[in-house]
Amino acid sequence: MTPVIEVKNVYKSFHSIRAVNGIDLTVGKGQFTAVLGPNGAGKTTLVEMIEGIQIPDSGEIRVMGHAWKGNEEALHRAIGISLQETRFMDRLTVWETLRLFASFYDLGKNRVSELIETVNLEEKTAAYTMNLSGGQRQRLALAIALLNRPKILLLDEPTTGLDPNARREIWAILLDLKRKSNTSLVLTTHYMEEAEHLCDTIMIIDKGVVLREGTMDQLLSEDAAEKIIAFSLDAPHPPRSHFENKCPFPVRWDSKNGKGTIALSSLEDQLPQFLSFLNACGLHLRSMECRRKTLDDLFTQMTGRRLNE
Repeated sequence: MTPVIEVKNVYKSFHSIRAVNGIDLTVGKGQFTAVLGPNGAGKTTLVEMIEGIQIPDSGEIRVMGHAWKGNEEALHRAIGISLQETRFMDRLTVWETLRLFASFYDLGKNRVSELIETVNLEEKTAAYTMNLSGGQRQRLALAIALLNRPKILLLDEPTTGLDPNARREIWAILLDLKRKSNTSLVLTTHYMEEAEHLCDTIMIIDKGVVLREGTMDQLLSEDAAEKIIAFSLDAPHPPRSHFENKCPFPVRWDSKNGKGTIALSSLEDQLPQFLSFLNACGLHLRSMECRRKTLDDLFTQMTGRRLNE
């Protein structure tokens, strides 16, 4: 694998807050990598350092084999960036906005037309940016990031706040890019479905530290045999002591929503034990489902919190 991004033992603090705490990351040519974590995990700070916007306190970052210092112009032409929030000039149309940004790269009308088609904004070509929906604005931001045919695409939370349909439109554009080019992608997100759907490798971070990284199979391989039992009870607020002192398996009980989960390695042997425990405690199931373990379950297991909290 030819690395296009190398992050080695990078630290970054803001006053007394350590935002990035010794992170290593390698992204290969054509590889899609997700940096997955909750709000405040350090995702944006990490990507801003890769983009050259922030300077690490210590450690090394190389993009296309080069440090940022002294190579700014060449690296700016090699990467495409979409930040968490993009502000456009309200009284410019979609066409005029793309023509403006295309002029920075000495690109003509043909490239603008091509990108409008790529991000499915043909019907909004003459619309003012102020009249675009959230999903349309994000597609326009993505088009701008793709104008220079970047070797590396850096997207920071590109679908946050979008409805499911708008989110999947962004996914479709990125998957099409993956099929048709060797562009490398670094995507920050707190949506596990997004990371799983789009990316080859996933790095889970929290409080500036890498918790685990690898492919989906690698991330879940240690507990591949485990199945998650999600359940609710007729009594939504059972005494916590039932689960802490009597249950044969660790229960993650969400008292706010009246739901719990347990991880079982053998349904045949352990599920009857769990049902017997409930019966002995006088607790009755309202609902129960069995599913495979997810990245959210993995994150909860490591931190005690859910990804979207």
